[in-house]
Amino acid sequence: MWLRRNAPIRDRVDAGNQLASDQRLQKYAGRGTDTIILALPRGGVPVAFEMAKKLNVPLDLMLVRKLGIPFHEETAMGAIAMGGVTYINEEFVSSLGISNADVQRVIRKETEELHRRSKHYRGNKPYPILADKNVIIVDDGVATGATLRAAIQAVKQFNPKQVIAAAPVGARDSCRDLAQVADEMICLHQPEPFNAVGLWYESFPQTEDEEVMELLRKAEQFGKHEE
Repeated sequence: MWLRRNAPIRDRVDAGNQLASDQRLQKYAGRGTDTIILALPRGGVPVAFEMAKKLNVPLDLMLVRKLGIPFHEETAMGAIAMGGVTYINEEFVSSLGISNADVQRVIRKETEELHRRSKHYRGNKPYPILADKNVIIVDDGVATGATLRAAIQAVKQFNPKQVIAAAPVGARDSCRDLAQVADEMICLHQPEPFNAVGLWYESFPQTEDEEVMELLRKAEQFGKHEE
């Protein structure tokens, strides 16, 4: 496993613990009746799991798919989310000369994957009620911010009390932009230059479907009893 020494975050477990210890999130501890954490699969799930465990609030998923540019899929030009939300960075797409046909092709591909993951992770489980709740959306890091932006927009359709976006590390400009979309944006580490999320973790392995399923199963009792 590739390791980077002296990074501010040891691994995704440490990332979740760091976020759960933040004073801005501590105020939601034990509030299982009016607060829920939604994780962005896959990497956001182990981070959110540790938060949900420490804060004793329910955990569920907000399914989002990054829309990568056709010639470099890791670079996001936008994202799609549950509820039919699509976000496209039109200025970025235009600057790269990406055609609308190419954009639509990527959207179709990622929509199929979004539906596959929804069926795989959630089956027929009903989506949690988000109306009048504090919804904390969690990812393992923020690069362009496209996926978190789509997630925030999707959650807002369900009339929550407020939407809090949280990540252990992120690009400063992206976090600042997300603060204009969410009611609150919490990003613990904002190094410059940023380059990539994985650079700021000592250990950053890929999160597999099996781990996501196991953590969701373990989290079923979180928030059932007030502390």
